[in-house]
Amino acid sequence: MPQLPDDLDAVAVRTWCSLALETLGRERAEIDAINVYPIADGDTGTNLYLTVESAAAAVEAVFAAHETGTTAPATADAVRAMAHGALIGARGNSGTILAQLLRGMAGVLADGGDAAHLRLALTGAAHAARQAVAHPVEGTVLTVATEAAEAARGDHSDLGAVVTAAYEGARAALARTPEQLAVLGRAGVVDAGGRGLVAVLGALVETVTGQPPVRGPRTGSGSSGMAPVTVDGGSVVGLPVGGTPVEGVTEGGLAVSASGDGPLDCPEDGGAGPAFEVIYLLEARDEQVARLRTRLDALGDSLVVVGGDGLWHVHVHVDDAGAAVEAGVEAGRPYRIRITHFATESGHDVRVQAEPAQRAVVVVVPGDGLAGLCTEAGATTVIARPGEPPASGELVDAIRRAHAREVVLLPNDAALRHTAAAAAEQARTEGVRVALVPTRAAVQGIAALAVHEPDRGFDEDVVAMTAAAGATRYAELAVAERQSWTMAGVCQAGDILGLIDGDVAVIGADVPATARTVLDRMLAAGGELVTLVLGEDVPDSLADALEEHVREGHLAVDTVVYRGGHQRAPLLIGVE
Repeated sequence: MPQLPDDLDAVAVRTWCSLALETLGRERAEIDAINVYPIADGDTGTNLYLTVESAAAAVEAVFAAHETGTTAPATADAVRAMAHGALIGARGNSGTILAQLLRGMAGVLADGGDAAHLRLALTGAAHAARQAVAHPVEGTVLTVATEAAEAARGDHSDLGAVVTAAYEGARAALARTPEQLAVLGRAGVVDAGGRGLVAVLGALVETVTGQPPVRGPRTGSGSSGMAPVTVDGGSVVGLPVGGTPVEGVTEGGLAVSASGDGPLDCPEDGGAGPAFEVIYLLEARDEQVARLRTRLDALGDSLVVVGGDGLWHVHVHVDDAGAAVEAGVEAGRPYRIRITHFATESGHDVRVQAEPAQRAVVVVVPGDGLAGLCTEAGATTVIARPGEPPASGELVDAIRRAHAREVVLLPNDAALRHTAAAAAEQARTEGVRVALVPTRAAVQGIAALAVHEPDRGFDEDVVAMTAAAGATRYAELAVAERQSWTMAGVCQAGDILGLIDGDVAVIGADVPATARTVLDRMLAAGGELVTLVLGEDVPDSLADALEEHVREGHLAVDTVVYRGGHQRAPLLIGVE
């Protein structure tokens, strides 16, 4: 059993953010699906993912600034970066509450990361979150946070025991939320924001103990006995143990039967509330923010104001969006203003734009060479530079740049599946119809783009692009950085690895010989077209030699060659 760490240091904070992002990526759709309170907009999991993504990016920036040094960043720098990143990237009610929870923890953990400090941090976080909400409601993420802090206050001698107790307390509290909030009980689901917090605390348990915790709400005496929610055949099903499923339909890719986003003061009967969600960052003094709270509370509900030290994140539901923004202008300098109309789920900023195109394609590419090729084909591109995968915010920005009613998103990397899904979900809340084609390599994206026809129906176009991508096997060559075990045997540092469909299939001594072996293996299953994408340092002579090799061994197979520019792999291969 691995030794438990004594302190939550900067490295642990970094790991926590990474694991929390990974966990929310896996559970995002299910959390979206169960959110019935207070607004049916189906985006709580997405909002939490985007908030943690911003926190993780801020922590990574701190570590990047220390790359030339010999020591890791200070714990205080890491936790403050986490809190600040969550604050500026917070989305929706749930994300805003989570940002305040992380800010409350950071204020204590900056002074120490041992068990005693963590207990105080959890208590401070729960208190800070309640203070940020104008009218707290029980049976929500606020309750889950409070119960987690209470459970951690026992006589626990080490960090692992504290985080485990907090997690178990949160799970038990989550299971009881349908008993505390009538709208949850009627729908047969637990609170979505609370479930998201349990996921974040579970990532902390795994960070400290090295073991993934038991997932889902904790059942038992006094609990609701809630089973995990499943998404089945396009319907959302919340299943109480021993009860009757509550089933709803989906609309536009969003689960509309079970949604909403957090712990705020909206009608418990789920009746109609204000028409708009207004969110903005605000630079203002404390006394100005106190007056702003009073004014916004009179304008609407679901009011949450979090932050401090001159920077605040404001969230409110109102009927008069203009008045909410004007209140921010009077208090200080609002920016990143975002207004969402609940009736249409279409978010927009305050700028007036030209009429959107009907359809566009957004594609992630590994180098500037392919970016030029895809741009010529009419696509909007996002470059994934070596070691710098795009965040969901970059993908959302690209979808906005495409400025179309319908968008096909091609991530071209299996590792981007959660990021791309979160970006697509966010874009849908802004009124864009987005289809995510799960391409796992750039050559699959090229194949999909080649059959794209904007004049045919959207669904027909997406099906054709998906089929083209699925019919394309992909491979890449890479240089082994160290000795390691692979599916093809043991490789040494400097060996050339041939990866087919993501797995190491060939270990070679040089690029040309390895590429030929990879091509032969791929073409043994048949094929009509070979696509070669060369890295910037690969000579044209390699492409000529490989093209000749294909022609000699496979008479009916054509070859096309593209220059990929500065990309991670020296050679990408596709076979259709």
